[in-house]
Amino acid sequence: MTTAEADVPGPRTPRTGAGFTDAYGAALYIGGDSLRDGPVGTVGLEIEAHCYDITDPMRRPGWQELSDVIATVPVLPGGSAITVEPGGAVELSGPPLSDAPAAIDAMSADRRVLVDAFRRRGLGLVLLGADPLRPAQRVNPGGRYRAMEEFFSASGTADAGAAMMTSTASVQVNVDAGPRDGWAERVRLAHALGPTMIAITANSPLLGGEFTGWRSARQHVWSRLDSARCGPILGANDEDPVNDWTRYALKAPVMLVHTPEAVAVTEWVPFAEWADGTTLLGGRRPTEADVDYHLTTLFPPVRPRGFLEIRYLDSVPDTVWPAVVFTLVTLLDDPAAAAIAADATETVATAWDRAAQVGLGDRRLHEAAVRCVRAAADRAPDELRPAMTRLLEQVEQGRSPADDFADSVVARGIGGAVTAMANGVDP
Repeated sequence: MTTAEADVPGPRTPRTGAGFTDAYGAALYIGGDSLRDGPVGTVGLEIEAHCYDITDPMRRPGWQELSDVIATVPVLPGGSAITVEPGGAVELSGPPLSDAPAAIDAMSADRRVLVDAFRRRGLGLVLLGADPLRPAQRVNPGGRYRAMEEFFSASGTADAGAAMMTSTASVQVNVDAGPRDGWAERVRLAHALGPTMIAITANSPLLGGEFTGWRSARQHVWSRLDSARCGPILGANDEDPVNDWTRYALKAPVMLVHTPEAVAVTEWVPFAEWADGTTLLGGRRPTEADVDYHLTTLFPPVRPRGFLEIRYLDSVPDTVWPAVVFTLVTLLDDPAAAAIAADATETVATAWDRAAQVGLGDRRLHEAAVRCVRAAADRAPDELRPAMTRLLEQVEQGRSPADDFADSVVARGIGGAVTAMANGVDP
């Protein structure tokens, strides 16, 4: 559990021994804490960065090396927790703070301290949506990740699963669910903004040493995994996000079961079948703890966790992500900006693949992006105006960070472009 998840007020404490006699009981449990009624405003951020040896960008630092470096990092001023992803990407998970500017300021301070600590050990933390250079490889020895590899292999998505776990990185924005009577509209808008925000933040044109033909190879990788686990929860006309999430979770196949070690489920078993007793896993029906664990193995672009996890953004440079975060939060939390965003994204609300492949090269996505970023820029506080101005200029030109990185690759080669970013040079 990340700091941002753990510190949200009112988390449910599971009764780990309580089991279910049918899927209806599991449904009540899933829906009961999926969204929490309250005001909007709180923001938590999580940022993943690929870790490279500055002198040898093809080398992937190992688990012990990463652990040793993290042990040297002083207490972070913004309160972020440091974790390591399966492929060695380093993640900062910030606490929920009062608003977007506060969260941005805290995360920026933590990023500076973390980057300095890694650079002293000859390592660079690079903000890209996908590793453009190295083949997929797991370094995190956790049993959960070993079991996930087995699950993906059995389901016929071994390559995409490996790339997802070890070669992708994102900026995640966590926001309040808001007042109960506005949940449907808010969750629908969070989804509708997805393609436009993907086009704005696309920053992974290469994967495994090759140009992929996609502005966001990260999003393309996720789209190759099964939609029952990784696809959007909502369509364009859904009215009850709690019920939508509950149905989604019950239909999704069980990935892992604790026995007590994580064990892959290599056959397609929807969670509802386990809860109903149609199929017993580990020789038993699921408990509440099993439900909670199952929910952590679902990866939709917007995931209800009491609050809303917005998971569809590529990892983008330090010069870009503060403006992206402010834009997304403003479009959700400011009523007037939200109305503009809903209208601007109406025709592209489900254009996930189009956004990932051509980004702002699509006319409708470009028009939506310009309207959305302008709405946010008009509401930016003084300290964020320069960043918002840069983002707006970039979007108006139809450029995403992927274009800047691709230009750097053409000029420097892939290794040179990565090394430059590892040394703090923007593309």
